[in-house]
Amino acid sequence: MPPIYIDFLNRLDIEELQITDDEILAAVEGGLLSQGRGETVIEPRMHLEPGVANGHFNVLRGAIKPPIDSAGVKIVGDFVDNYKLGFPSELAMLALFDPRTGAPKAILDASGITDMRTGAVTAIGAKHLARKNSKILGHVGARGTAYWNVRLLDHLFDFDEIRVHSRRPESRDAFAERLSQDLGKPVIATADWKSCVEGADIVVEASRLDQPTPMLKTEWIKQGALVVPYGTMSAVELSLTDIMAKMVVDDWGQCKGGKFGSLRAHVEAGKLSETTLHAELGQIVAGLKPGRQSEEETNLFWHRGLSLSDIALGHAMLEKSKRLGIGQRLRFA
Repeated sequence: MPPIYIDFLNRLDIEELQITDDEILAAVEGGLLSQGRGETVIEPRMHLEPGVANGHFNVLRGAIKPPIDSAGVKIVGDFVDNYKLGFPSELAMLALFDPRTGAPKAILDASGITDMRTGAVTAIGAKHLARKNSKILGHVGARGTAYWNVRLLDHLFDFDEIRVHSRRPESRDAFAERLSQDLGKPVIATADWKSCVEGADIVVEASRLDQPTPMLKTEWIKQGALVVPYGTMSAVELSLTDIMAKMVVDDWGQCKGGKFGSLRAHVEAGKLSETTLHAELGQIVAGLKPGRQSEEETNLFWHRGLSLSDIALGHAMLEKSKRLGIGQRLRFA
């Protein structure tokens, strides 16, 4: 048997890549384009609950045809009490394989990839579904993915006003300060949900609830806004879907099943179904379905996280690491 080598990128390697906002968005949008064209295979995510802590593992699986030409599996832990230990709530690993032989190609620290690709999907969804002149962002949640949501959304829209909220004052204040320094503009930390999201052009709900609780009220959403709810536990009212002109998801196969997700109750109640669903985001990116068509539309985008986005961004990072000579090459067999 010929030798098999794998590329390995740890967290320090990925930081050294200094991947740019535009590189992240281009990689993830390329993965969505492939999905929309039917050039991918995606399996619904699976969950593993160890039962020894307040959290679970997500197992995401997929494959993308050339030029990316990789199959991949990402395992990401989602443990909400990790902050007490000084750990991020999400720690992840991505493994890439040759789809023709099954030979492993690479292992990457995927904690940063998870955060970046989540923010990119949020931003690309807004690119196609929000008003082009959106100037006010209301963001609930301050975990890792939240930073990239705000950063990449602002990269596309250059907001006049950014509001953020999270349950713990020290968390939201530190989050607002970090964003203000990195974005070079004021970021407002609000004390409650209403003052954060009411009247905003784009509303992102990335909260960390222990159980479904309707914290975000439908009446706070102004006409013409885009709402992006993706918390593990639902924080929205059942009536939220009633005001929507278009409802878009990242992958209907993932969204229609499982016990977790911000719109799980809406699926079970039939408010979000194959009949009421407008499109998957990949179909819009590929030009097969329209995005926003008027200023008056109030739209919703629910994404649960795509293995395809992990694979596409991981592939882009590997290509850049080879150009820059970053990372390690390990003998596998």
